[in-house]
Amino acid sequence: MQFLISLHLNPAVLDALTDEEKAAIGEGHGRFIEALKESGELISTQALVDPSQAAVVRVRNGQPVVTDGPFLESKEYLGGFYLLDCESRERAIELAAQIPDAAIDGLGVEVRQVMFADGQLEA
Repeated sequence: MQFLISLHLNPAVLDALTDEEKAAIGEGHGRFIEALKESGELISTQALVDPSQAAVVRVRNGQPVVTDGPFLESKEYLGGFYLLDCESRERAIELAAQIPDAAIDGLGVEVRQVMFADGQLEA
């Protein structure tokens, strides 16, 4: 079964962390990634740039209209994700709880099963 673990960040929360706390988060992600590689459960992981560097594309009257910045005004934004292949939802939740962000008030870690990939419905 495939699961997407998405990391929802709040800039105000991150800004309030000390340099040591931020370093610990990065080191924790490094250990988490290595453990997933060893277990064979990691498919992919990506971190995303700040939403201020995003472009929003909408098609209006057949023409693309591009605006800068985040799609929605929000305190939180998608900061990155892990795509995993593991045996169950319970295992995905167990793994998500190991992500350093899960222990910080104001940050979110969401677990969602992949419904289909590459045109194939997941079982």
